[in-house]
Amino acid sequence: MLDQIRIVMVNTTHSGNIGAAARAMKNMGLSRLYLVDPIASIDEDAIQRSSRADDLLRNAVICPTLDDAIADCGLVVGTSARSRHIPWPLMNPRQCAAKAAEVAVNNQVALVFGRESRGLTNEELHKCNAHVHIPTDEEFSSLNVAQAIQVMAYELRLAAIGDVHEDAQWGVNWDYPLATHGELNGMLQHMEKTLIEIGFLDPNTPKQLMPRIQRLFQRAAPDKLEINILRGMLAAVGKQTALVSAQDTSVVDTPEAQDQQEDSL
Repeated sequence: MLDQIRIVMVNTTHSGNIGAAARAMKNMGLSRLYLVDPIASIDEDAIQRSSRADDLLRNAVICPTLDDAIADCGLVVGTSARSRHIPWPLMNPRQCAAKAAEVAVNNQVALVFGRESRGLTNEELHKCNAHVHIPTDEEFSSLNVAQAIQVMAYELRLAAIGDVHEDAQWGVNWDYPLATHGELNGMLQHMEKTLIEIGFLDPNTPKQLMPRIQRLFQRAAPDKLEINILRGMLAAVGKQTALVSAQDTSVVDTPEAQDQQEDSL
């Protein structure tokens, strides 16, 4: 199960944190480290802080964007230390580990950690199916990113060896793999385009429509077949919209055309 789980670090500033994260991961049997547009490089400090987990550093996958890092994942969980304008499904570390253990049987799973100074942006958190919050003391709640990774890696280890009996609350065993982030994102882009075409979404005043629709689908965790069905529905809507548009433009508003319409009546 742990081989299906990746740790994703976004815009990491200090190389020592990358090394410490690799050490925390290897302690708990995790091996897949993804770095999204890192500011720090994997230097000697990172290697020293990894304490013989330098193989994780050598095999780290560097991605230009978060979308690239999570495109093939069926479950994406973002770490968040504060509430958001739009509420999102929220888990504690033990619930998150139980969920990851369940989903990782047939799907790739990503745990996403943000910048040392300000964590993940709202836009980045909206790409996640759910958020996980580590319940620290309210008077001293700041966690170093490597410490946060250690907490989550420990919970994942417990889930992997069967020491966690948390109810993941995800429903029955499923007949198709979950849709990946890339597949879900493609469907949402398709839906946004269709909603604009039919006049439901005004691109000049979108408000929070698409983030709320995104939250709905990420909370539902559709599988690959369901995404294909939705895209087929959107394609059918697009064809009908194009047909109606073509019929409207084929009517020529001339005196002769009006006479023909009156004759036909």
